[in-house]
Amino acid sequence: MRKSAMKRIAGLIGRTAVSCWHHGSPHFPPLPARAPGPPYTSPQIRHLAAKQNKGQFKGQKIKSKPFKLEKQQKQEVEIKQRMTVSELAKAMNKDIDHVYEALLNTDVVLDEMEPDTVLEETWIKEAVKRSGMKHKWAKLVETKVRENKDIQRQPAPDPAQLVPRAPVVTIMGHVDHGKTTLLDSLRKSQIAAQEAGGITQHIGAFRVELPSGEKITFLDTPGHAAFSAMRARGAMVTDIVILVVAADDGVMNQTIESIQHAKKAKVPIIVAVNKCDKPHADPQRVKEELVGHDVICEEFGGEIQAIHVSALKGDHLVELAEATVTLAEVLELKGDPTGLVEGTVIESRSDKGKGPVTTAIIQRGTLRKGCTLVAGTCWAKVRFMFDEYNQAMSEAGPSIPVEIVGWKDLPSAGEEILEVESEQRAREVVEWRSYMEEQDKMKEDQRAIEAKQKQHQESYKKDRESMAHLSWRQRRAALYRANKHKLSHRLSEKTEIEELTLPIIVKGDVDGSVEAILNILESYDADDQCELDVVHFGVGDISERDINLAETFSGTIYGFNVAANKSIQQMAAKKGIPLRLHRVIYKLIDELKDELSSKLTPSTEENIIGEASVLATFDVTVGKKKIPVAGCRVQKGQLDKKMKFRLVRGRNILWEGSVTALKHLKDDVLTVKTGMECGLSLDNEELEYKPGDEIICYSESEIKQKISWDPGF
Repeated sequence: MRKSAMKRIAGLIGRTAVSCWHHGSPHFPPLPARAPGPPYTSPQIRHLAAKQNKGQFKGQKIKSKPFKLEKQQKQEVEIKQRMTVSELAKAMNKDIDHVYEALLNTDVVLDEMEPDTVLEETWIKEAVKRSGMKHKWAKLVETKVRENKDIQRQPAPDPAQLVPRAPVVTIMGHVDHGKTTLLDSLRKSQIAAQEAGGITQHIGAFRVELPSGEKITFLDTPGHAAFSAMRARGAMVTDIVILVVAADDGVMNQTIESIQHAKKAKVPIIVAVNKCDKPHADPQRVKEELVGHDVICEEFGGEIQAIHVSALKGDHLVELAEATVTLAEVLELKGDPTGLVEGTVIESRSDKGKGPVTTAIIQRGTLRKGCTLVAGTCWAKVRFMFDEYNQAMSEAGPSIPVEIVGWKDLPSAGEEILEVESEQRAREVVEWRSYMEEQDKMKEDQRAIEAKQKQHQESYKKDRESMAHLSWRQRRAALYRANKHKLSHRLSEKTEIEELTLPIIVKGDVDGSVEAILNILESYDADDQCELDVVHFGVGDISERDINLAETFSGTIYGFNVAANKSIQQMAAKKGIPLRLHRVIYKLIDELKDELSSKLTPSTEENIIGEASVLATFDVTVGKKKIPVAGCRVQKGQLDKKMKFRLVRGRNILWEGSVTALKHLKDDVLTVKTGMECGLSLDNEELEYKPGDEIICYSESEIKQKISWDPGF
């Protein structure tokens, strides 16, 4: 085998050599010219012969097969509509940076592109093409339309099944107008004394039995500006609103807001003019002010009852209760105690021993242990029920407030409670609602993405139009200059820019409190000064997870009406995590504002101490150096060697720094007063003084900036 191969190679070499010899190949130079003498005798040349292939005739030339480079197969990338950057990178088997680089010098705004950004079909194909690959469309998978598994309220009950029920009355009004004191007097308890700062900060549901035997369910809503959502929720689940207005204060902001909530819910109002026992009380003025807000009392020709009361002394409370009962009789309030339970979550909280707990008002049916309930995306198997006194209950019918224990997760306040047949049905409902929430969020995100892409397209179109008069070379150069900064680093390796940010974690005792704080934080409008970042919020005491999360984000924990046990406090102190625990909401917001202000860079205020004019200049020899000295006279104030100095010529500042020497006559001095002459040299020896220059002595003091955010209270 080896011998035959060698022979074939030798044959090829021989033929090549002979051909090159006869045709004057540069590899074989021609023979030298023959010298005169005997005739030229050709030397004997031995031709190397190759072995004849089988099937080849004599004299037939061997045809050499042309050498072909194998064509490299392009990688196929399976694409689909609405691919994200990360999905495309995965399909191409590349990292995300590769996709970013492939889309350079296109109208895609790479600075705002994230891994979850949805790409248009054009850019998907462009990225694949620029990567030296080819695309193919992914096979369509038929998606089955999911069956709606949600649950709805039952149809209206048969009037024959309805029985009279107690009215649900919501007490509303401005902060510190005596709402809780009024309720205390009605139920002979002391709630207000237990409240931080004397301000109601939760929505409370209580059942009161009047001396006449009538029962009324009261909802006590907060009057503080922060708890607008709680007041709105109270108005939506109530039958009657008692509007409490202080006779010595009149109609205030939250009074007006409470009127608006009641009208929106189409709920009748009873006005309770409180604090009528005070010396400066003027109930008549209060009723006149209410007319301006379309609350017309009976004495002015309207239908709204107005009762003058003193919640502190208990005056005329019976008349108020009777007015409430009378209005309830006129409304003919009835409920259906049979069938599946329906209700509304008034408040929800996390209890150490009980777990997730909700306070609810039952509106239909009778709630018992073992019932399976659904509220929003949470469900419960009722394990225990408690009244407002923390006493166990066996059942709760329409208009009865109840604490429900047994929730798997914590539902949001205001959610509708519906009973289902089984746990499996509850899971189906929750799964469907969670799915619908995800779909809604995806649609919302998609709308935002499309709006952003449209904005980018318009911007790109304007840029193109502005360069329409340029040649393609000039246009390309202009685009390169515009995008040059994008080529300096990969987008995933974003340069860290120091921005003022305050990450916070918010914890509250009940869902409504957290909701109120988040609503206040939504009004934050000072991001240009310091960015406020709520990294986590939740219900319950401060936990180890909160500390670890705060450590990760270098944040602060703000707690409202929650506790942190000793081990948590020690852990926070060890890791340097600030814990801000408060029981009054406006104090929490005040401390948050202070912390935001402390993040701001202090502004510098300049105070002029003295001014001097240069009269003459001369040089002083110190060692081998010549140091320029300015001879000056102090015109205003004094020159202090310890302070900062500035050299001004005309309107231009030539130098700022400190003085190296200050002399009066021949003595070194620290200060030179008005009218005195002195010589001084500055810390810049290259400066040239001229007569008429001004030297200003000044000091700088730092002033703390305040955040411009105003939460409204």
